[in-house]
Amino acid sequence: MSIAEVKRLPFAEKLQIMEAIWEDLRAQAERVPVPQWHKDLLDERRQAVAEGREELLDWDSIKDSLPSRRKS
Repeated sequence: MSIAEVKRLPFAEKLQIMEAIWEDLRAQAERVPVPQWHKDLLDERRQAVAEGREELLDWDSIKDSLPSRRKS
């Protein structure tokens, strides 16, 4: 299927295709090599949290702090 054909599909079909592709990619995530510098950076950030130099925040806290999400 070409890009032009995909562009002509109804919105709902495009979403179904996207979901199928995402599921397939997610199922294969373990196959993607992780660069050593990613691992090193993650180790550094974990160490900073463990030493109290950084703080972990959950996604809901971050979303609620965004100006567009604040209630006036």
